[in-house]
Amino acid sequence: MSIKTAFLLASGLGATIWSGSAFAAGPTCPDGPIKLGAISTITGPADFSEVPKAAKAMYDAVNGAGGINGCKIDYEIADDKADPQVAAQAARDFIDNKNVVAMSGGASLLECAVNAPTYKRANVSSVHGLGVDPVCFNSPNISPVNVGPYTLTTAMGLFATNTLKAKNLCAMFIIIGGTQEAYKAGIARWEQLTGQKAKLVDLTVPITGDYTPFLIKARDAGCDAVISNAIEPGVVAWVKTADAQKITGVNWLFLSPGYTVEVAKTLADSKQPIYVGTEWEPYTEQNSPANKDWIAAMNSAKRPLTAFSQGGYLSAQAMLDVIKSIDGPVTRDSVNKALLAMKPVSYPLAGSPYVFGGGATHGPMQATKVMKLANGAWTVQTKDWVVVPTK
Repeated sequence: MSIKTAFLLASGLGATIWSGSAFAAGPTCPDGPIKLGAISTITGPADFSEVPKAAKAMYDAVNGAGGINGCKIDYEIADDKADPQVAAQAARDFIDNKNVVAMSGGASLLECAVNAPTYKRANVSSVHGLGVDPVCFNSPNISPVNVGPYTLTTAMGLFATNTLKAKNLCAMFIIIGGTQEAYKAGIARWEQLTGQKAKLVDLTVPITGDYTPFLIKARDAGCDAVISNAIEPGVVAWVKTADAQKITGVNWLFLSPGYTVEVAKTLADSKQPIYVGTEWEPYTEQNSPANKDWIAAMNSAKRPLTAFSQGGYLSAQAMLDVIKSIDGPVTRDSVNKALLAMKPVSYPLAGSPYVFGGGATHGPMQATKVMKLANGAWTVQTKDWVVVPTK
């Protein structure tokens, strides 16, 4: 064995076949950089750009350190503009023209629903940084690293029942696209786990407008806890309406879109009991050991410390771990094989182990922490994760 070969093997920078048997030498890239893609909604009704940008920061850091076993990552982000045709075209471009081995860090209003059949036909896997539409959690080729609004609905229901001791849980949801059945399933799962029945389920809440009739309806129904999937402006409008109507005795529970610093500051004077669920370790807890590595990575890349950046970071971390597990060329087939064979991995940011695996559906993340609004800031209400039982 030459000195050069010995050095490459010892340092992990090279891979070789010797005497007809394969060493466990790690991933190789005989065809050049490992190509990954992300399709996200960046322009349009939502901006999820921070998810793939955080993933890119991770891949850039790996490249700056010499790559994985010497292999660089070629990572590209496409904006689907919340347009199904644009999303479909972006997927075809990544798969057919750019020959990506996998997708990573996607976050879109509709990309899963549009492209899941394409990924299945092309045998392409996606580790989404933020699953939004229900298909993200119901496809054999997509496995998000976030809990998602539907499981989070169940988790917040469990928190209301087990911690707040709510007896009359109500759910009032905004329905966009094909989300109705998924939200109904989230409530049904809570009912199955607790043996209780929701006091009221209203699936007619508008995205914007006057919420007064809905809050009066919840009050008159005797709801002592209400779960809503309102996004940031809607959360503010909802709580301000409750204050204006002088409603008391109701715990207001929101999903992760309500967990922002701006919501906390805007509602600082409200006396309403306001709770939100998180997708990962609360991002506002910047002294938490679980956030240490994420904060260091984002600060190094000069990226903001947001919940979205947690999703991008975690998606890239999972994909990098999968690629590192490959012995030999990193191809679409070898990445798929590694994803299907992977064992559950626990990451500090998440309350559930992440796994891709070979299931027809994927929802590995089943845990949340709950934050409560107090004097204009979010405080951790649950020291331990609220975990939705899988059986």
